[in-house]
Amino acid sequence: MEQFTLNLIVVGLTFALYVGIAIWARAGSTSEFYAAGRGVHPVLNGMATGADWMSAASFISMAGIIAFGGYDTSAYLMGWTGGYVLLAMLLAPYLRKFGKFTVPEFIGDRFYSQTARLIAVICLIIASVTYVIGQMKGVGVAFSGFLNMSYEMGLWTGALIVAVYAVLGGMKGITYTQVAQYVVLIIAYTIPAIFISLTITGNPIPALGLFSNTAAEGVPLLEKLDTVIQDLGFASYTAQTDTTLNIFLFTLSLMIGTAGLPHVIVRFFTVPRVADARTSAGWALVFIALLYLTAPAVGAMARLNFVDTMWPNGPQQDAIAIEEMPNWVQNWERTGLLAFEDKNGDGRIEYWADEEKNEAVKVDQDIMVLANPEIAGLPSWVIALVVAGGLAAALSTAAGLLMAISSAVSHDLIKSMINPDISEKGELMAARISMLVAILAATWLGLNPPGFAAQTVALAFGIAAASLFPAILMGIFSKRMNSQGAIAGMLAGLLVTVIYIFLHKGWFFIPGTNSFTDDDPLLLSIKSTSFGAVGAMINFVVAYVVSNATQEPPEEVQDLVESIRVPKGAGAAQAH
Repeated sequence: MEQFTLNLIVVGLTFALYVGIAIWARAGSTSEFYAAGRGVHPVLNGMATGADWMSAASFISMAGIIAFGGYDTSAYLMGWTGGYVLLAMLLAPYLRKFGKFTVPEFIGDRFYSQTARLIAVICLIIASVTYVIGQMKGVGVAFSGFLNMSYEMGLWTGALIVAVYAVLGGMKGITYTQVAQYVVLIIAYTIPAIFISLTITGNPIPALGLFSNTAAEGVPLLEKLDTVIQDLGFASYTAQTDTTLNIFLFTLSLMIGTAGLPHVIVRFFTVPRVADARTSAGWALVFIALLYLTAPAVGAMARLNFVDTMWPNGPQQDAIAIEEMPNWVQNWERTGLLAFEDKNGDGRIEYWADEEKNEAVKVDQDIMVLANPEIAGLPSWVIALVVAGGLAAALSTAAGLLMAISSAVSHDLIKSMINPDISEKGELMAARISMLVAILAATWLGLNPPGFAAQTVALAFGIAAASLFPAILMGIFSKRMNSQGAIAGMLAGLLVTVIYIFLHKGWFFIPGTNSFTDDDPLLLSIKSTSFGAVGAMINFVVAYVVSNATQEPPEEVQDLVESIRVPKGAGAAQAH
């Protein structure tokens, strides 16, 4: 059976499963649409959270970033997993105890201000739309690479699929769809990794294979990779090349951004009890770790396989001849994400770090995981499985983000501010329409993303870290924090971070409108993807100063904060 036909069958079956679940779990009320009726089992919620979390950035892009970035990009792993520890310890159980549907609803009620709620909606939409751009980039890459269509056509096809099951099912449908998507994506990620690890190192566990010897030469895998890419003029794979300041701020930005992302937080509103929220976070970390422990090995082995393809006899010998290019190269050339140019006319393609000598004109890092099974010569069914897994990862997170956007617009904006008398049926319709608008906007922006999927997602984390995380944390743990402080802090953190990002990535991500680049940043060595941590610090300072310069919150609000932090049924403290 041809690869294209097999891809269609596997992807078609998984999509039929997702749509079928959405129909079965169709939301019939606002409670089911926003919070799945608060009846999701914590283990299933942990699995759904894992799928919601392991987006195109994790499945498709992260290993590609690691493949070409080496040691420095390990910050993605530390930041994205460390953030769940913060979420489980500092936010999830308290927000569930508060008992609201959305993050802006919590901020509006906690800070007794519709203005604070509106600003939270704006922060949520900016962060979520930026995040979903990265997902749509992953969708376009996956569809274009394996379904013989252009990147643009793949992008619009994926958007249509998301629209069908996300708009139909709401949070209830999305939750159970994400459980199925997690199963698909984790199988699709680990099976090829096991095959490739066995081929290169003889070790079936990729995480251990990364630190094993190669089967052919008997030298450590990382040592061989270092030698090969340094021979081509690239920086050492295992050496730190970025500044410690930027790596620290980037890791911190990803961690607190994780704990502040609305589409992640809202998952903990779907469980029956407060204790289940913390349990869900623990299970989510387990399910996420299954992929994140494998990703570094996938990245390193993908880089080695790619170099071996370009230099089949090593960099000291001739590069690959054009007529000997394998089929996977031709497949990805059709998408425009991989391109070569024989500059010296010798009939060979030379891949070097030196741009003057390099004839690999364009290699989009986001293709590496999807192309890896083809590069390694794995069976056709494995390749088809990876296609389905990549799409599952991208679509699951896109659906969660769109859910957060639509609930913010319909519940926090329309229901709470514009038209409080709207019927439940009208609110559901508004939620679905706003979700469709968000899909169209994200797809259009995805045509010219500001970076690779993981980089674009990192920008969203920075925005969430700088705007929402400080307000949520202080709202839970500081009785003195008032509405004026929260509003001033969110505005300060959001504005300074968004402006810094636009100065480096282009205004509203329009190419060519940037004044700086991440290679030559505005402030010290701090890249745009790392600035969220600085924005969060500014948010905290501004909120603290303004709150202490203005009147205290009402007594009932301070009592509310106290009640959120005290376990149900706990008595007064006793002296001993």
